Amino acid sequence: MLLEIISCRRSVEIEIRENDREILTDWAYLCIRRGTLDALADEDPEVTSDMKRLERYVMIALWCIQEDPSLRPTMKKVMLMLEGNVQVAIPPSPCPLSSTIR
Repeated sequence: MLLEIISCRRSVEIEIRENDREILTDWAYLCIRRGTLDALADEDPEVTSDMKRLERYVMIALWCIQEDPSLRPTMKKVMLMLEGNVQVAIPPSPCPLSSTIR
């Protein structure tokens, strides 16, 4: 849900012509890896004014949707990450075919 709020779009958009943007979680992961988070936030100046916070929120969202439940953080850890009290590492790809994402 956090990714949907950040990007102002649904998790799956069939009408989007760009394949790498159809599935929001895949696109968010690509934006993290490529350093293009401003595109995810549709270059909204209010959102992109604090890129470190945006990056942290996107990474937290990606950690929370990991397919393997053992990789997902506890709610307590999520709160600490959101508050900035815990370092947030780049998450693994949320896609089952992570080898196709670069």
